Amino acid sequence: MIPVTKPFLPPKEEYEKYLDGIWQRNWLTNNGPLVNELELKLKEYLQVKHLLFLTNGTIAIQIAIKALGLKGEIITTPFSYVATSSSIVWEGCTPVFADIDKRTLNIDPAKVEAAITPDTTAILATHVYGNPCDIDALHTIAAKHNIKVIYDAAHAFGTLYKGKSVFEFGDISTASFHSTKLFHTIEGGAVIANSSELLRRMAYMRNFGHDGPEKFAEVGINGKNSEFHAAMGLVNLSHIDVIRSTRKAQSDYYDKALKNLEFQKPAITPGAAFNYAYYAVVLPTEDITLRMIEELNRNWIYPRRYFYPSLDELPYLKKVELPVARSVSSRVLCLPLYHTLTFEEIDFVARIMLRVQNN
Repeated sequence: MIPVTKPFLPPKEEYEKYLDGIWQRNWLTNNGPLVNELELKLKEYLQVKHLLFLTNGTIAIQIAIKALGLKGEIITTPFSYVATSSSIVWEGCTPVFADIDKRTLNIDPAKVEAAITPDTTAILATHVYGNPCDIDALHTIAAKHNIKVIYDAAHAFGTLYKGKSVFEFGDISTASFHSTKLFHTIEGGAVIANSSELLRRMAYMRNFGHDGPEKFAEVGINGKNSEFHAAMGLVNLSHIDVIRSTRKAQSDYYDKALKNLEFQKPAITPGAAFNYAYYAVVLPTEDITLRMIEELNRNWIYPRRYFYPSLDELPYLKKVELPVARSVSSRVLCLPLYHTLTFEEIDFVARIMLRVQNN
């Protein structure tokens, strides 16, 4: 079987070394030493000033919305994972969708500005597949209208924009370290901000608002993560450069293997250094997409329609006219990409897809 992804697992003995220390200290959670070590090493690797390790990427978005005190409408993308929209609703705000750019598949800044109303308080944009949004345009719009910017950077570990970490941009960036991500801590996430005051607020928020055992500084939630998850992150961080170079080699091989296939790849934003987190193709029609899925599945290959459906089609949200997002979501396919995927397996995937196209 060839799944769409497999988690990277390091040599077991490397993880077990950290477990020995956890057993000796008997400190399992509540901002333990491995959590602190992971935060420091992530800040160093990603070249960011402030970072908090959290339970997951969804909690990260929810804390970001709460920390910025957002109300009313938040303009966001319909082409993302459901957590981007559901977090807005969960925090009592209203998602307002702006259509996507048909080349990059990221939110279209022109559509963002057209959607702004007196009730707009923020933009929540996703760096789709790790490809940065048009950051400069979004920041210009935000400054013009005095609104906040949150980046859902769940896919963007290691991505650079104009030589800087993509996490450096916006009022807050959020990360996901779920097991399927390029870098993972089994379950996990992070918030990143340049403002030390904003980060201090979020640090209180992730721990029920505690400011000491008997004092509370903020409304809070349980957004902490454990020593076991931090240990996995510390081990995986030591392998991340090899993981990234392997993904690049696999993606380059896909390019060659699929050179005769009719499809569109997301255009990488100018000024970006891409992280090769996903290999996505947008096929000519939904019919051929479904036929390819059927034939791939028949051969025990399992790509994913990531993202489908367009988020404006969620049953608890108002449907709007988003022709680009609707079209792309019906035709997109993420192909298998993971550390142990072989070139022979990529050839197998490519042969089946070409056969479907040519029949």
